[in-house]
Amino acid sequence: MKATIWICFLAASVSFGACTQNNSSVSHEVHELYLEDQKDRGVGGESLPWDKIEPRDRIRRMSIHEFLSAGALQTAEDFHDAAFIYQHGQTSDDYLLAHVLATVAVQKGDSKSLWISAATLDRYLDSITQPQVFGTQYHSKDDSPVTQEPYNRMLIPDQLRADFCVPSLDQQQKNLAEFKAGKYPAGILPPGCTR
Repeated sequence: MKATIWICFLAASVSFGACTQNNSSVSHEVHELYLEDQKDRGVGGESLPWDKIEPRDRIRRMSIHEFLSAGALQTAEDFHDAAFIYQHGQTSDDYLLAHVLATVAVQKGDSKSLWISAATLDRYLDSITQPQVFGTQYHSKDDSPVTQEPYNRMLIPDQLRADFCVPSLDQQQKNLAEFKAGKYPAGILPPGCTR
């Protein structure tokens, strides 16, 4: 009887260790995909041309989808990284899934995912031709000036924006002016916020 209990304990320990190692391996791979996503966009160096980025984005989304379908995403960082990858998708469903992933990251205790939660909601709303509500999306089409429109500025007060690490309306106006001047704004995130 004692031998049977010991064998069962040993098997459970080995199984748990394999699961922990597997989850650690998945977390590492997901984070590497996130770092590639950011590097392609010039974080830490020069960005790739846009026509080269989209196919690489698609492959990253496919990898994340496989992990998600297998239930392999476990940590807040897994969900944070997956949200960033999916927000660079092409469809409304990509943006909506990115928002859900960011929300899970926040629920798991990752406060730095608050901004991506707001940004993915804005991106989703824009994709279904609805006004953004936080003001995270700055864009220009066909060489027109940078804009945040359409934008429902009245729905969310600045205090709630701050809770999501989104700048106030006043700071957004300054950011917009800097974008129009060809600069990346220093105030894209409020002080103390990271993404």
